[in-house]
Amino acid sequence: MATDGRPAQPKAILRGHKAQVHAAAFVRANDRLLTGDADGFVVAWDLTIMRPRAVWQAHGSAILGIAAWGDDRLITHGRDNKLIVWKFTAEEESQLSTKLPLDPSAETRPQPWMLYMLEVNTMNFCSFSHCPASTGAGAASSEILIAVPNTLASEAIDIFHLPSQARQHTVKLGDKNGMVMAVALFHLGQALTLAAGYENGMATVAQLADHGIWTIRYQAQCHSQPVLSLDVSPNRDFFLTSSADAVIAKHPLPAPSLATQPPQPNTALNIPPPTPNQATTTPKSLLTAALQNNTAPTTPAPTPEIQTTPLKTVSTKHAGQQSLRIRSDARLFATAGWDARVRVYSATTLAEVAVLKWHAVGCYAAAFAVVGASPPQEQGLVQEGGGGDGGGVGDGEGQNGEGEEAASSKEVVSVPKLVDVTVREKRVRQAREGHWLAAGSKDGKVSLWDVF
Repeated sequence: MATDGRPAQPKAILRGHKAQVHAAAFVRANDRLLTGDADGFVVAWDLTIMRPRAVWQAHGSAILGIAAWGDDRLITHGRDNKLIVWKFTAEEESQLSTKLPLDPSAETRPQPWMLYMLEVNTMNFCSFSHCPASTGAGAASSEILIAVPNTLASEAIDIFHLPSQARQHTVKLGDKNGMVMAVALFHLGQALTLAAGYENGMATVAQLADHGIWTIRYQAQCHSQPVLSLDVSPNRDFFLTSSADAVIAKHPLPAPSLATQPPQPNTALNIPPPTPNQATTTPKSLLTAALQNNTAPTTPAPTPEIQTTPLKTVSTKHAGQQSLRIRSDARLFATAGWDARVRVYSATTLAEVAVLKWHAVGCYAAAFAVVGASPPQEQGLVQEGGGGDGGGVGDGEGQNGEGEEAASSKEVVSVPKLVDVTVREKRVRQAREGHWLAAGSKDGKVSLWDVF
């Protein structure tokens, strides 16, 4: 960030998109920044050299969202009514074109291998959200759930399962809220939870009960204009919404009620929970069965209380802030503004802590790198190269100055290679450990900032 009162300047400007940038996401432990534009192109930028590693046209229209599925798959959502899962490994990446959309190219750029494709609704300009299909270990890499606006009713939300591509739920939380503008699907404890922002400014949280019914747990209308974006805290203790108006709202996430918790076995008596088709008693005759079905009272599940009070609302006096993103440490969040400013706020107080100005036209996309995303094996690579950030050459000179034996000819030959490895590792570490904030603009450029 800037010092001595000087305005902050971006660390890098990534030029290459011909159309406005609508989506951005950091993947592979911050090694890659993926950006998508209004022409449907995706660019994978290598942050160690600030150059493109892969370029292809993923959709025939504007890209609404990009996200990683594990380390080897990529999800893109376009306004061509398609949601596509691509195979995106290092080997796949090496076979793709590096010619940017701005570069004149007569050849057709190859695409990665397409794994799945869903026909979805994109009339709402609402990007998808995804989460693991279950809370068990390894679920994130094998099965996921995808939430998108319903194909026929723009106020409803469809939830699909991948890889089966089956629609598991259609959630309609009201008739008077208008179109769905932003969604977030996640697990809160054991309960599948859905947060949604609507055209009339309403924010709603619903949870899936054990009887298969979605129950509204929170509802508040903090905005006078359509909700443009929302994001959920990494700790699952709140979520934030921004709108076409100047308000940013902080909302609670109600804890799952008893009605949304799965049935638990009676551990004292070692009795498993009853299944829906399991009869409690065996009728002795058809008459007994009929009387039993007609007279047995059914106790409805208690309806949990709906919270209606947000945690905090702030009028920022800057309308049109979208692509709200909370950083992985939950300390900061950022918005991309129609006034060409990228604003950084405290996630605790909602106070503005920085205004980043470089673009001359409106910003549409923002993305935070994952803080502390360096994989454990990187430490092993650095140690093998001579130990620490100082580099192997400096350490070797120190050892020779202390009177240790002179290096053999084989060791002398390996010194330049050691230097190369150390420089590369320093670049990789800088890319992975930088507190990056990327902003995509209407001008087709992406600014990369290193924030506190």
